[in-house]
Amino acid sequence: MKDSQTDSDPEKLRKELKKLRLESKLQKSLSGELERQKLVAVEAQELALAKTKKLDQMVKKLGMESRLRKSLSDEFERQKEIAVEAQELALEKKTEIEAISNQLSKYLSPQLFQAIFSGDQQVDIASQRKKLTIFFSDIVGFTHLSDSMESEEITAMLNYYLTEMSLIAFEYGGTIDKYIGDAILIFFGDPETSGAKEDALKCVNMAIAMQTKMRALADQWAAKCGLKEPLQIRVGISTGYCTVGNFGSEDRLDYTVIGGQVNLASRLESIAKPGAVLISFDTYSQILKDINCIEMETVHVKGINEGVRTFEVVLDAVDRVEIVDMKTKNTKCSIDINGLELEEIDQLTKFVQEAKKRMK
Repeated sequence: MKDSQTDSDPEKLRKELKKLRLESKLQKSLSGELERQKLVAVEAQELALAKTKKLDQMVKKLGMESRLRKSLSDEFERQKEIAVEAQELALEKKTEIEAISNQLSKYLSPQLFQAIFSGDQQVDIASQRKKLTIFFSDIVGFTHLSDSMESEEITAMLNYYLTEMSLIAFEYGGTIDKYIGDAILIFFGDPETSGAKEDALKCVNMAIAMQTKMRALADQWAAKCGLKEPLQIRVGISTGYCTVGNFGSEDRLDYTVIGGQVNLASRLESIAKPGAVLISFDTYSQILKDINCIEMETVHVKGINEGVRTFEVVLDAVDRVEIVDMKTKNTKCSIDINGLELEEIDQLTKFVQEAKKRMK
């Protein structure tokens, strides 16, 4: 019995020892795992802190970006409102400028207005020599008309006449220099030119159109202004070198033309028959192949040494009124040559004979 018990004690002891060794290994293993887990936990904590810090930074960054976007959005809206206001102001100013320019355009010929506002023409005191064709016209007997009509009537009539003639001038591209009462001064060749020949041709065709318009408006003159006789105009045209440009002072300029050709056109107008267009030889030489003319008398003009050959443009209308005026100290006579009949000539002859008898 004793021997059997003795034998089992070592066995039991070995088992206990093995158990203790296993427990020791397990504790050591657990201790190592615990340390490792502790290290992992520390690393995880550090990583979590780093992630948290990075996340905080990202949150702050996103917050800043959000605020920046909101600020930019607000600024964009503000700038948009400013842009809309600026656009509205610009449109308003543009409308004002257009209204002012439209007003100014009435004081300038269309060609000059366009040249100035496009920058092609400088507004300063300057002039140049150019070959131009000069047109000069006035209303026959305007002084007598103005004395016999009320100021309101003569103003309405004159404005109507100038409007109709100006429309024709614009149609043919003439530069209206100025209105001098009932007289009109127009030139071709500046600021735009089509060449001396074409400029002269445009000017003469314009004059023909004006004379044709005057005859066509005869009934309207009577209805609008109560005129007993139709209005007639005389036209003089000359071609040659003139000085054209801005004349005046630094504060007040006048875009005009000066020179002998202007004086010649005025002189030709004064001796032209009512309802006729009288041109100089230089103008005739430019248009002779295109427009029929009849040579008239040679005239002498101050500033021109030689006599000036003159030509009357043959107008197409068959119902042309050709008035011959005779005026002396004690007599005044006006005769329509084309409408004159033989009976009237006999009456006129008889009247002159009776006047002679009374004088004797």
